[in-house]
Amino acid sequence: MRDIVTLACTECKRRNYTTTKNKKSTPDKLQFKKYCRYCRYHTIHRETK
Repeated sequence: MRDIVTLACTECKRRNYTTTKNKKSTPDKLQFKKYCRYCRYHTIHRETK
């Protein structure tokens, strides 16, 4: 049931992280505040395709 999803930075649009999520319990897109090594500070990372 868990699918692998990719997280992309909202500032530079680069795909930095991968994680898993359960699509039944969380149907909406994931959003985390994580460190972007290209922007060099913490930004919001959202789930992408």
